[in-house]
Amino acid sequence: MHKYLVPISESFSSNANDDYAFRMKKYMKDKFDYFGIKSPERKILKKAFTDEYGFPELSELDNIVKVCWQLPQREFQYFIMEVLGRLAKKAGKERIELYEYLIENKSWWDTVDYIASNLVGVHFRLYHDLIIPFTRKWMNSGNMWLQRTAILFQLKYRKDTDLLLLTDYIQQLQGSKEFFINKAIGWILREYSKTDPDWVVRFIEKNELANLSKREALKWMERKNIEN
Repeated sequence: MHKYLVPISESFSSNANDDYAFRMKKYMKDKFDYFGIKSPERKILKKAFTDEYGFPELSELDNIVKVCWQLPQREFQYFIMEVLGRLAKKAGKERIELYEYLIENKSWWDTVDYIASNLVGVHFRLYHDLIIPFTRKWMNSGNMWLQRTAILFQLKYRKDTDLLLLTDYIQQLQGSKEFFINKAIGWILREYSKTDPDWVVRFIEKNELANLSKREALKWMERKNIEN
């Protein structure tokens, strides 16, 4: 345990709830252990910690992040992701390698989705020249979580979405049987439909998407009674 993490570890331990921990573990298909701290309470504990102890020194950051990532309770991963989120706009170019490590290790939707939109997405706005080399590498990796990130990093880009890149990557993944890939395709299209619903409708008509992707893509428009 790194000394920086001792106070937050003690805080999590003293607020543990065995009943919630059991239910959280089951919800995540028994992939991770938990203290059993719900998200609103965990964020209060994190704020109290950072108010008192601040954020890690840059020279120690990678080490602290990786220590957190190896600890058994999932709350440590949530905690350090959110710390990285506060530091994301000041990250150096090389930070992408740390994000890549986090995507590839202890991979599941609850961490990957945050990393994709709140860390990688912010980073690629800062360093546009990294987008093509890294996302192409991820698309060619065969790693479902890296591919999901290549789709979802533009989740908050709205009018700045690179539609040619998004089209290319969705078309490369057409025909995938992976739930998390097809769900991601639908999610990114649904988010972009809030910016340009007509483009999304045309895209769905022109491409052979999985039914899951289509359902997800159309949800927002259907709720808003936008014709498609």
